[in-house]
Amino acid sequence: MPAGSAAHIVQAQRLERPSVGFTPPPYALHGGDMQSGTWEAVALPFAQSPQVKVPQQQQGQPLTTEVWYRLAVPEFAQQSAPLYLYLPRWKSDGLVAIYGDGRLLYQTDASWLWNPSNLPLWIPLQGTAGTPPVREVQIRGQRLRHTSAAMSTAWVGSRAAIGWRYQIRSWLQSDFPAMGSAAFLAAGLFALGVWLRRRREPLYLLFFVTSVVAFVRTLHYFVSRPRLPIRDEWFSWLTVSSLFWLVLVGHFFLRYLHGVRHRGLTITACVVTALVSVLTLPLLPALPRAAVIAPLLYGLLLVLGTTLLAVACRDAWRTGSREAGLLSGWGLISLLAGGYDWLLQTNLLVPVEGIYLGPYSNIGIFFIFSYIMLHRYVAALDGMERVNANLEHRLREREGELALSYERLRETEHRATLAQERQRLMQDMHDGLGSSLTSALHLVRHGKAGSEELAQVLAECMDDLKLAIDSMEPVDADLLLLLATLRFRLAPRLEGMGIELRWEVQDVPPLPWLDAGSALNLLRILQECFANVVKHAQASCIRVECEESAGGIEVRVLDDGHGFDVGAALQARGRGLKNQLRRADAIGASMSWASTAAGTRCVLWLPLQAPGHPPVP
Repeated sequence: MPAGSAAHIVQAQRLERPSVGFTPPPYALHGGDMQSGTWEAVALPFAQSPQVKVPQQQQGQPLTTEVWYRLAVPEFAQQSAPLYLYLPRWKSDGLVAIYGDGRLLYQTDASWLWNPSNLPLWIPLQGTAGTPPVREVQIRGQRLRHTSAAMSTAWVGSRAAIGWRYQIRSWLQSDFPAMGSAAFLAAGLFALGVWLRRRREPLYLLFFVTSVVAFVRTLHYFVSRPRLPIRDEWFSWLTVSSLFWLVLVGHFFLRYLHGVRHRGLTITACVVTALVSVLTLPLLPALPRAAVIAPLLYGLLLVLGTTLLAVACRDAWRTGSREAGLLSGWGLISLLAGGYDWLLQTNLLVPVEGIYLGPYSNIGIFFIFSYIMLHRYVAALDGMERVNANLEHRLREREGELALSYERLRETEHRATLAQERQRLMQDMHDGLGSSLTSALHLVRHGKAGSEELAQVLAECMDDLKLAIDSMEPVDADLLLLLATLRFRLAPRLEGMGIELRWEVQDVPPLPWLDAGSALNLLRILQECFANVVKHAQASCIRVECEESAGGIEVRVLDDGHGFDVGAALQARGRGLKNQLRRADAIGASMSWASTAAGTRCVLWLPLQAPGHPPVP
């Protein structure tokens, strides 16, 4: 048989006879199996419309109809390739069995209700080697009495000739809708996860409920072959009722999008959906079955859905909600597709071999819902970016204001520091240099000063001025640097007076509190020590020691002159020792003197940390 050979069968013999219940098909046909009844020639496709009647039973079994079709298989010139039977659609609420020359080739193994509703059949006519060519195909079907039934045309040929037809139709009718429903459900599960984290946004929950209901609604399009773990009555109830649930959930979704509330319309939709769902429950024998009254229910759904969607389109137009308008518009298109499917299901006006459009409507809803979610996600990102940009702009403004305030504050602090330093220097020059100059002026005016005494006074004035200048230099908390500066200033003068200066200092830690004001007080204290030695002690040697001791630093000035009475000196009217005590107290230090006939020991103790400050690590 050439690879491209195929036969399109459009004529058949048909036999219909009443039966009771669903009986398994025989393994092989005999002459008497198909003799009772009258055969008639029919053109394929052949269709019968349903009759809305309450199904009757006999002895606990439903009344059914047994239908037989006989298809003649033409002879092909060559038969080198196996033959296959391709049946685009067998539409009935019942069971199907296919024979080849009286030998059983295929039978449905699922439930009777949704068995062959939407899946094309692909049957090998030569399953084993040496099988003789099939000359006639017999098709047996059993369905509920008064329900619709149809049989499409048939194709016989090799896989190469007709396999592509089966594959395309199977993909369009079953595989593609199944993938779309699975993708919709996966997106719904993702939306559920988002809603569990963001409970204040019910849109994600509605998306999840819609995906579940849509999946249940389209389940019967592609689960016909395997036996389902659910009774036919319950599966038919789910299939029919879920369409009402889908319309109701879509109504709530549209309400959320356009923000318009119609309380009466919403209550009506909820009541109708509840009544249909409850009255078609397969719990009581007196209640009608959903599969039997499905045509009437679909008509009611058409009215309800059209009303809800028309109102939603109007509300979307008035509110300018593009998302609601897009979804409600597609809902109207889906209703038209549902009307087409109803005509196809009832074999009215639509060819039997047509493809159901309902699953494609759900795929469209999936893409529209995904677009809405994506649009809102992008809008949220844009809003966040705008908020961030606004915050950055405000932050830059605040940074500019803070920088300006900081500059102003720093300038104010600088001016305050300059004023404070100026006042300190003026006060110190007044107390030190001014006092010395006043003494010199007094001696000159009263003729009491010789050149030597005047030179001494002026030298003290110079020392005061130099100390004031040295205190302004940064010492970076380095006591040794400050003492070295003092040595540099006083050593030449002491050497000129014949006094030996011994410098015995050790390395000591820094003093964090040693600023310009503290440095000046420290220099004044030590200057007073040296001045007392020069004026009163008549010493030949001065030794300066410095080391860490007792949690602080001791600076000791020792001389070998004749001593003095420390207590009497503190009680006297002179201000030298008292000034030293006052300055030491100002920097948190302490002063002590020990004097004998062999010399005087002056000790200045400096704390490592200024009082009231945390210790430096």
